[in-house]
Amino acid sequence: MKAAAAAIATAQFPILGANDRVNVGIVGLGGRGTDHIHSYASLDADARIAALCDVNQSARERATALVRKLKGYDAKEYTDMRELFASKEVDAVSLPLPNHWHALATIWACQAGKDVYVEKPACHNIFEGQQMIAAARKYKRMVQVGSQSRSIPHVMRAMEMLQQGAIGQVYHARGLCFRRRFSIGHTPDEPVPAGLDWNLFLGPAQWKPYSKNKFAYNWHWFWDTGNGDIGNQGVHQMDICAWGLGRTGWPESVTSAGGKFVWEDDQQTPNTQQASLNFGDAQITFDVRNLPTPPEGLAAMHGPNYVGNIFFGDSGFLTLDNGFQVYKSTAGNISGEAARGSEAGNAEKYEKIADEKPVERVDTTALHMKNFLDAVRARDYKVLHADVEIGVRSAAFCHLANISYRVGHALRMAQSSGRFLADDEANALLTRNYREPFVVSRES
Repeated sequence: MKAAAAAIATAQFPILGANDRVNVGIVGLGGRGTDHIHSYASLDADARIAALCDVNQSARERATALVRKLKGYDAKEYTDMRELFASKEVDAVSLPLPNHWHALATIWACQAGKDVYVEKPACHNIFEGQQMIAAARKYKRMVQVGSQSRSIPHVMRAMEMLQQGAIGQVYHARGLCFRRRFSIGHTPDEPVPAGLDWNLFLGPAQWKPYSKNKFAYNWHWFWDTGNGDIGNQGVHQMDICAWGLGRTGWPESVTSAGGKFVWEDDQQTPNTQQASLNFGDAQITFDVRNLPTPPEGLAAMHGPNYVGNIFFGDSGFLTLDNGFQVYKSTAGNISGEAARGSEAGNAEKYEKIADEKPVERVDTTALHMKNFLDAVRARDYKVLHADVEIGVRSAAFCHLANISYRVGHALRMAQSSGRFLADDEANALLTRNYREPFVVSRES
């Protein structure tokens, strides 16, 4: 099967010109898949929605009707993504799939010669993320991860200010994921609904009976298929933490704690989680809260949800959410003469040097997809704002936190291998037990 896939990938595909529209196939047609349809439909000069795929017949029917309404034509329907990947009518694929499918679908698509836009988190575990990178490079495919913050203008400007030293040496990046959620309750196992291919939905995950809570959106809260809120909403803020801190290697140590408090239901992942990744000379800390909570940083109280970042430097701080603010210490660099002594420390004040709010609301997913389509035509993965290597790294930091949470203790890491030191239980969670034939194998 791998030999056949390699042969497909090395076949002569048409070379797209700078002005050619890219024929896109969308795999996964739930809520996020519907967003993908709207975003690609808005990029009329860049993309044509050529194919739609989902394991659920009703989702396919809704998506087909939406494309017909928005664009006036019918896209070809598929149940099995492998058949869509084999189509010569498709240049690139968009994968708004459940997390446990991200890696294998990306690898299969690369082997079939397709460029890939895959939703965050890039991967379900650390091992398969590395195989995604290997496949993208081996088959010379563009693979963009859906970390659309990388294409949002005000976020890009905030990161540029950090890199230019606006707050001095950045030593601490904090991610905040306060998403008010509610108990999912209990749903019994029951027969698979008509029109749903449950085997294809589970794919790499181990077999389990169907229930409503294991399907649709709530798959996020089961370890077999999701990664909790740190891997759902939180991976966006984790990506910004890594970006602003400029970290590309492994942390020296990781610790994470929390729990699933108050709720009595089917959910496995925590609704409250704190994580710390220590790099020796800097750190990332992360907070996930799904129960009532106030916002933090400079944010005013504006509803039950708040996601954002706070960066701490030796001469100031930067807060980032729907805009950003930069405050500089009037006492100067903390290691400089102006800040020496207790009197200077007690008198320290901060001056606001930047305060930017977005002027208008834009489709940030469409901005990110436009960047992907530009890279597809240019045949240069360095054009991508969130190349697979970037997306895999940010997802890995979330996975490290979840592994520490699941084993219940702090972990130390080997910098050369990315494995945990003297901890077989934690190292086992770097990958998973795959279900034949949906196996992510090591790319040679």
